[in-house]
Amino acid sequence: MKKKRTKYSKLTLRLHWQERKRVKKLLKASDESRGVLRRARILDLLDQGYGTTKVSKLLEVDGNTVRKVGWRYLEEGLDGALYERERPGAERVLEERESNEIIAMVCSEPPEGYARWSIRLITEEAKKREIANVSRETIRILLKSHDLKPWLKKNVVRGGAGW
Repeated sequence: MKKKRTKYSKLTLRLHWQERKRVKKLLKASDESRGVLRRARILDLLDQGYGTTKVSKLLEVDGNTVRKVGWRYLEEGLDGALYERERPGAERVLEERESNEIIAMVCSEPPEGYARWSIRLITEEAKKREIANVSRETIRILLKSHDLKPWLKKNVVRGGAGW
């Protein structure tokens, strides 16, 4: 199954009958992600003998994508070709507790002398209250993820029948 890849190697592959059966089953299933289904379709067409250029035209994907999927199958097997590898993401800047405290602070009244919260004010207040030592960008991303826009609303209590 393992094949050594060189710069000018031609990609040819044949799926094992059990793998072919699994790919066909995947293509009939609708509970898989689009990416997995696309890669399964690529492997199916390569197994049928189509070349990388023909597969890329049929599926309207880049030729490099077809070659990568094919070579990953040959080097890592079916699961390696179908499913993406885990990506290393960055560590969270704020812990859950810190995020919750900042959100609660933003939902409360702004400090005296301010009509509304701004990102800069939230950052300063979080540092002052020793919740977290974070940048404005971290605060902006946190508020965006919770769909909060405190700078658009004045925290003023209005009286009267129409309010």
